[in-house]
Amino acid sequence: MGITQTEEARYLLAKKRVKKIQGVYTHSVIYCVVISVIIFINLKFEPHFHWFWFSLIGWGIGLLSHWLSVFAFKKTDFVKNWEERKINELINENKTGK
Repeated sequence: MGITQTEEARYLLAKKRVKKIQGVYTHSVIYCVVISVIIFINLKFEPHFHWFWFSLIGWGIGLLSHWLSVFAFKKTDFVKNWEERKINELINENKTGK
């Protein structure tokens, strides 16, 4: 038995979601490693001025927005329903030749 079209669509959506989650984890690991190196360099060679805060906060805001876009701001039911209605409307429009 083959998989149905809806199962395949759900699989592709789940695969896309996993890629986004993996992207956040990768971004987080790189952030931790690079910020650690920056802090070390700053404290080793110029301990009187802590310029690492600029990188830590700036990149941290970017990381937070990445995390929010993947985990906190998932599409609401309203947006999903609107997208489905619009897709169906465009499909029907193409069938009727408008």
